[in-house]
Parts: sequence; structure tokens; C-alpha cells
Amino acid sequence: MRHVLGVLGVLAAGVLLAVSAAMNWRFGFSLGRTEFDGQIYGAASAAADCLKALVPFYFFAAIRNKIWSQAAASALVWVVVTGYAMTSALGHAALNRFDSTGHRAQEAQTYKDLRTDLKRAEEEAGWIPQHRPYQAVQSDIDGLKMQKAWKWSNSCTDVNTKTERTFCNKYTGLNAELASASAAKVADARIAQLRSQLDATAGTPALSEADPQAKVLTELVAAFFPSVKIDNVQMALTLFVALLLEVGSGFGMYVAFSQWRLYDRPMPVTPRVLAEANTAAAAVATPVRTPVAVPTKKPRSGANDNRSIEIPLDVPVPAARAIEAQPAEVRQVESKVAESRSAAPVRRLAPETNTERFYKENIEVRDGSSVTATELYEDYCSWCESKNKEPAALPSFAREFAELGVKKEKVAGRVRYIGIALKSDMALEEVTTSTALRADAA
Repeated sequence: MRHVLGVLGVLAAGVLLAVSAAMNWRFGFSLGRTEFDGQIYGAASAAADCLKALVPFYFFAAIRNKIWSQAAASALVWVVVTGYAMTSALGHAALNRFDSTGHRAQEAQTYKDLRTDLKRAEEEAGWIPQHRPYQAVQSDIDGLKMQKAWKWSNSCTDVNTKTERTFCNKYTGLNAELASASAAKVADARIAQLRSQLDATAGTPALSEADPQAKVLTELVAAFFPSVKIDNVQMALTLFVALLLEVGSGFGMYVAFSQWRLYDRPMPVTPRVLAEANTAAAAVATPVRTPVAVPTKKPRSGANDNRSIEIPLDVPVPAARAIEAQPAEVRQVESKVAESRSAAPVRRLAPETNTERFYKENIEVRDGSSVTATELYEDYCSWCESKNKEPAALPSFAREFAELGVKKEKVAGRVRYIGIALKSDMALEEVTTSTALRADAA
């Protein structure tokens, strides 16, 4: 389950890191005057964003190793790259929010204008007098023009008789009705057009507000802080999106990898514990000599002799021919000894570190002696060079050596380890002493 959580956390942090790096790349690309300059700035911005996710590993590792200069440098790098990434994230988030908000505001205004135009067109259509359909009125007018009164009145421009007057009044009424029918036809087309445009925008959500999220949050916050405006909420939302990307991409990987405990390691075994463990292992591995009484065969003389012989249990198993030559009682005892040896538990010890091996090979416990920290580390480096090993840094070596249980004190401004001596120094003292003795003897 721990590995599943770790993998999911790494995936989520990777997505945030990829989004943040893409935003940084776009921001850096916009800084270049040419396309090549934009590529350079974009690559540097993306690399800085990736470094932002790696710096926490370096920072806490330096603190764990007590390398304060590296920790300070890591903190400075993290502040710089995170500040740069924060500015790009803020700019990108603000641009997208304001762009989408402006687009929605424009759509909302267009929707309101369409509703207003539709209402006005419907009102104008209601003002048009009652009339028949346009084609019906036009056919009646065409029929009047076929009558003789149309010619007598010279197309109703020269009315002289009562018949011509009645005819022309009827013609004028039909023309008025035709005008109403024509106006109604235009109004109906306009109304149909506005309704089709409204139907096209009917699927767009939240047309009444340009930023519904900010509107709702403003109303909620206004219950506690009446002076809050929608502009303040929009700014807070932009800042929150930027913080989500930067904090998630900056610390997401470090938090996700904590499931695997990168910095955990087994505690080194002190020399005393190692000695006890070796003693216990030797006690298990070393067979115990236990005398076993085995009755011997009667001698040929026929004497009744019940003497017993002692067979040590640590006698190695002889060859097959020798085993067959032994008495049955002896072979049974040897078989039980072999079974007890195979059944003895084997205690496995943790692998030794270089510091522990150096302690075993180059350090001698000696009362009244002491070694300075500088001499000890120089001897450790010489030992690593002779073993073709990479020496650890001085702070790491000092920490591991202190965990071995050696007493450390500060004497005359210098750190000294009490109760130990270097075997190389002891060998040099022995050579010097023997040379002095030979000189005195001579």
C-alpha cells in the first residue's frame, strides 16, 4: 500500500510539475525578441522550474549532514527559482482568468442585447393594425386595377364621379392594409432572426454573470466582510491558482518520495555490539566437548569390563570407510552431533560501514590515550586510499564515528577522542622503543 501511495503521489506531483514548467516556458518564450531568444529563455525557465522541485531534496540532505553552507545555498536557489516561477504563474493565471472573464462578459452583454431587441421587435409587431396576409391584399389590389374605374380615374389621380370616388377609397384602404402586411412581414422576419440567435446561445452556461465563481464567493465572503468586492475575490483566486502550481510542483515530489524513506538507513553496530555478536556466533558455531560414555566390546579374554570411552563431539566426520569401521554407538553419536550443528541458528549481521571497518583495523582501545579529530580523519583517508574506497566527508565521518560510542572532548581548543589510539602510531612507538633499546645495549 505504501508503494501505491508513493506512485500515485509521484504521478500527481509530476503533472503539477509539467504544468508549471510549461507555464514557465511560455512566460520565458514571451521575453525573447526573436524566436531563438524565446527558445533560450523558455528552456532556462523550464529548467529553473524543474530545479525548484529538486532543491528540497538537496536542502534537507544538507541539513541532515549538517553541511550548513550547502543548505544556505540550496535555500537561496529555491527562493530565486520559486519567485521567478511564481511571477510567471501569476501572469499566466491572470491572463487566462481575465481573458475568459472578458469573453464571458461579452457573451453575456450580447445575450442581453438580443433579449432587448427581441422584446422591442415584438412590441413593434403588436403596434401593426390588423390585416390580411400580404398576398391576399395584393391580389385584391391587382383585381381593382383591372376595373374600368381605374382607367376613368386615371389610376385614382383624377376623380370626378361618385363611382370613381368610391373605387379610389377602396383602393386606398387596400394599399394601407398592404403596407401593414408588409411591415408585419418584416417584423416577423426580424423576430425570427433574433430568436434563432438566442437559441444558438441558449446552451452557453452562466450568461447572466461574467465570473460566476467570483460572484458566488463574493456573496459568501460579504456575509463576514461586507467591504469585499468582486475584484478582490478575483485577485485572490488568481493568487491561489499560482500557489497551487508552485507549492504542488515544488514540494510534491519531496512529499511523495517520503513514502520510500530515502534518508533512512540501518544504525551502525558499535564495536561492543559487534564483539558480543561475534562471541555469540562463535559460541554457536564452536562445538562443545561433551564426554559420552559408549560401552566397548568385551575383550577376547572374556573378562567383564564395563569401562566407557570418551568421544569428543567436535571430532570431524570421518570418511565413509572409517565410519563403517566405527561401532554403531559411535556412529549414532556422530549423527546426532551433525544434526545439532545443522540445526544451530545462524545469526546474520548487518553489513559493516567503512567507518566501522576502519575502527576495527586501525583503532586500538587504550586507556590514557587520545587522538585529535584531524589526525583521525587523515588516517581514515589514508586507509580509504589503501582500500580503493571513496572517503566520506569530514562531518559525515565524525557523525558515524561518534555513533560507535567513542568519547569525544574538546581539549585546548581541539577536538580529541578519548581512550583510543591509532595502530600506526603504536607501531611507530614500538619501532622507536626497540631502536632505543638496541642503541642502549650497544
